[in-house]
Amino acid sequence: MQPNDSISARVARLNDRYRHHSATSVLEHALRDHDLGRVALVSSFGAESVALLHLVAMVERATPVIFIDTEMLFTETLVYQQELAERLNLQNLSIIRARREAVFERDNEGLLHLYDPDACCALRKTEPLQQALAGLDGWITGRKRYQGGQRQTLEFFEAEQGTGRIKVNPLAHWTSADVQEYIAENRLPRHPLVTKGYPSIGCAPCTTRVGDGEDPRAGRWRDTAKTECGIHFAGGRVTRSVAA
Repeated sequence: MQPNDSISARVARLNDRYRHHSATSVLEHALRDHDLGRVALVSSFGAESVALLHLVAMVERATPVIFIDTEMLFTETLVYQQELAERLNLQNLSIIRARREAVFERDNEGLLHLYDPDACCALRKTEPLQQALAGLDGWITGRKRYQGGQRQTLEFFEAEQGTGRIKVNPLAHWTSADVQEYIAENRLPRHPLVTKGYPSIGCAPCTTRVGDGEDPRAGRWRDTAKTECGIHFAGGRVTRSVAA
């Protein structure tokens, strides 16, 4: 990093430097680039997570991996997480949860998601993640442009507003077909719920099956205006990509 360098300048420089690189190349360089600093991969071990987890394991198996256990996940996700971590030999995996005191004070009966899903996500996902990311310069996500919404303009690197951290999106330009092809070619195990109609998987109370022709994320917080869990928000607003 250069003295008195702004995060916007660093992001612009990184996007310019790696604009035409592949996902693997972005990872290979980003994990060692001084403009990025110390980073960790944050993974939900969800429907498509295995592709990025495998890429990271091939590039640097000791990369810190953070898994947020909201304690409301599907049993299938918890089992899949354990099996995948063992198969990929992830050497630096951290499983984080909300503080017991916070859950007791704000969601003692486990019903917060029914009347305030944003508050539930903040308690069980956003706050634990922010604590886990403290001291890091950036983190790697599996978000992709094809997922739509605020993700349509994703760059490889973006500034996380209000934190001074950089988010890395190595699969930003991958299509759904790219992901499925990568999983098949590398014979990677799929999340067991995918074949049961769950192309996007979050917490069990807030995830439903997706019908034919529906958007893959239609089953997340169905019949509400909510589209993101909150870990990609900063200061109450969506964290937008910073163009180079």
